[in-house]
Amino acid sequence: MKKFGKRLYIGLIFLFLYLPILTLIVMSFNNNERTSGVWYGFTLRWFGEIFSNQDMLEALINTLVIALASAVIATVVGVAACVGIMAYSRRQRRIILQLTNIPLVNAEIVTAISLMMAFALFGISLGMGTILFSHICFCLPYVILNVLPKLRQAGSSTYEAARDLGAGPVKAFFSVVLPDIMPGVATGFLMSFTMSVDDFVITYFNRGAGINTLSTLIYSQQKRGIRASMCALSTVIFLVVLLVLLLRYYLGSKSSADKTVKGGS
Repeated sequence: MKKFGKRLYIGLIFLFLYLPILTLIVMSFNNNERTSGVWYGFTLRWFGEIFSNQDMLEALINTLVIALASAVIATVVGVAACVGIMAYSRRQRRIILQLTNIPLVNAEIVTAISLMMAFALFGISLGMGTILFSHICFCLPYVILNVLPKLRQAGSSTYEAARDLGAGPVKAFFSVVLPDIMPGVATGFLMSFTMSVDDFVITYFNRGAGINTLSTLIYSQQKRGIRASMCALSTVIFLVVLLVLLLRYYLGSKSSADKTVKGGS
């Protein structure tokens, strides 16, 4: 009975988490142009409309370009910042980490309006550039907080050993330090990419006229009802993410099994 209660509790949690996504997937097959609670029949035409709707394609491309560019730049800058932070004393590192935490615990709308006012103060016109810069500022703390613990865990002994063996600073970093901290770098990159794709508030306040991402396009459709083709696109994104996670799990399990076999032999 106790085991059944645990399984029921876990099942209810997952039902609470994934029932909205399941509803979204079902509505993407509903033969009605706008989302509603009424079933009008099964159809696949909304998946075809993804590629014929110019506004949706443009918003999707903008979203992916901004997310990818901001994640890459934030990851590079964040890794370099972590290397610099490690050169400080423990007290100074603690102060810098507290400053890094402020954008994470701060309300996102405060960050968005602050950036918008800064652009207005310096006379910068809002557009793709301001969105990209805002997303980099937004994603940078996630990279630092993922990479810095790995860098601290790796220590400086392997780097110093590589330097003693004749490697230059750059080669020692890329050959020894970077592979050790790569899990943190990958996690920071993925979190930055995900947060950028998901963001609405910062994009809404710092975009130029006529520029849309998926989040702002969905917001503009809210008054008239979300189009079923947007549900279909969201379903495709969810399935792609699910496949990537399953592939990563499979490759991780295979790698662990190979290490076990090699260790046993």
